Amino acid sequence: MALRDALVAPAHGVVRRWVLKAFPRDRKGGIDYDHPEGDAGLFGPDSVTWRIHADFAGMLSGGLCALMLQTLHPRALAGVWDHSNFRTDLIGRLRRTTAFVGGTTYAPAMAAHQLVDRVKAIHGKVRGTTADGTAYGADDPDLLTWVHVTEMYSFLAGYRRYRRHDLHAGIADRYYDETRRVAEALGARDVPGSEAAVEAYFAERQKELRFDERSREVLTVLAAIELPVPMAGLSRELFLGAGAALLPAWAVEKLDRSPRQRAEAQFAAAALRGLAPVFRGALSEGVAARSCRRMGRSPRLLDQWPPASQETRS
Repeated sequence: MALRDALVAPAHGVVRRWVLKAFPRDRKGGIDYDHPEGDAGLFGPDSVTWRIHADFAGMLSGGLCALMLQTLHPRALAGVWDHSNFRTDLIGRLRRTTAFVGGTTYAPAMAAHQLVDRVKAIHGKVRGTTADGTAYGADDPDLLTWVHVTEMYSFLAGYRRYRRHDLHAGIADRYYDETRRVAEALGARDVPGSEAAVEAYFAERQKELRFDERSREVLTVLAAIELPVPMAGLSRELFLGAGAALLPAWAVEKLDRSPRQRAEAQFAAAALRGLAPVFRGALSEGVAARSCRRMGRSPRLLDQWPPASQETRS
């Protein structure tokens, strides 16, 4: 163990620098994750959510998987198409999603609620019609549920694939039950709170989904995303492939992924699983660790399974 740590330690600094460049933290006026002491936020250190969202490899690959899934929903896609600059700033969208998920997971309660209120205000301004004339709004409870479920499914799948494959359904149920409180605070409704409910939700939604030219264009932009990191092309292929490997079988079919793409995704998944410990070692002092200390707890608890039971916090 000591020899391995000595060999990989030089890589930790490099990896930490490029991750923080791609997804910067602690900007001026940002969230104070160190205070107030004892503030558990929306979840707290004994939650499943704190553990799953602390894993960078699973979260980034999961976020990319969620984007792919979201291109299949016509109304959700129309909002991105009409009201974002995804063609020129897709990395900005990823950063904003990262900041929101990280903030609502680990921030003190007041800051987390302020994040939710800010996003709700933005959603209220995003309205339009799809290509076939169907009206949509980003504050539509059904759309909010779709976005939430695709993200939580993908983050959980990323954690299982790149950190712990043996998380059983009971842990998954706790995760879905915990995280739906954020979606409900945003205005989502009928949010599934268990693994079985998520599977049933996806089965029901499939009749609404389609893969069209807009979907293809967004995925083309995603495939060319320029990560502000060394070896940007290689890093992009690694994480995009690892994200695609998390797609459920029905989505692989709907997205019309070729045999070559499927094989490349499996190769990328194997590579990321091997590299994931390097990311964990390099990012051991992030907001999750700081939040544990805010609660007077050791960051090592994030590696402990199963987490202690806890009362639901609001």
